[in-house]
Amino acid sequence: MSDFLYQITSSSTAETLTIPSLLAILLSSLLIGLFISVIYLLTHKKEGYSQAFCVALILLSPIVALVIYLIGNNVARAFSLAGAFALIRFRSAPGDPKDIAFVFMSVVMGLACGMGYWAFAAIATVVICLVIIVLHVTNFAGKKHEPCLLKITVPETLNYMGAFDDTLKKYTTSYKLTRVKSVDFGALFELEFTITLKDSNQIRELLDEVRTMNGNLKVMLSTEPSQVKSFHFQ
Repeated sequence: MSDFLYQITSSSTAETLTIPSLLAILLSSLLIGLFISVIYLLTHKKEGYSQAFCVALILLSPIVALVIYLIGNNVARAFSLAGAFALIRFRSAPGDPKDIAFVFMSVVMGLACGMGYWAFAAIATVVICLVIIVLHVTNFAGKKHEPCLLKITVPETLNYMGAFDDTLKKYTTSYKLTRVKSVDFGALFELEFTITLKDSNQIRELLDEVRTMNGNLKVMLSTEPSQVKSFHFQ
């Protein structure tokens, strides 16, 4: 049995990977990855999260740790693995900066575990996650009301410059006309405003007032410009 274990843990370069050290690395990195994923879940309940992303945070640490453990000090092995990973292409939309930070932290802690610095990885993870929790609870650099995107369709006969200023001043703390484009072969114009609402409970009142001024044409308010979620009337 001992000869069999030696054969499966030995490489052609006479280097030996021991089962106890392998299990210790995988277990420590898995626990750290799980801890990072749980902190991500707790701090992203309001924004929402992807199950696949949470699972990826757990798996990244042990995978990276295993790669580092396999490489060791072997330069040839390092170049071989680098060439293999170069074949993998990630095609995804740019994520939230906080998501990127969580991914990077999971990778770094996996590197630390793979190099054998388990205590360092555990302490660093706890400290960084405590900082993340404090920033989340205190809403550091957060705004009371996030900017929204307001789209108003108006007829070509309406002089839209300043036409909605009084209404926007009434319901917003700030507003700015960011784009004007023609639709329906020039018969209509679509105005895009970036606004910050005074009270999110007054969305209905704002849209009703705008509709009385644009001839009951289409009005759309996106609570987040980058999101599909929106309120609209046709």
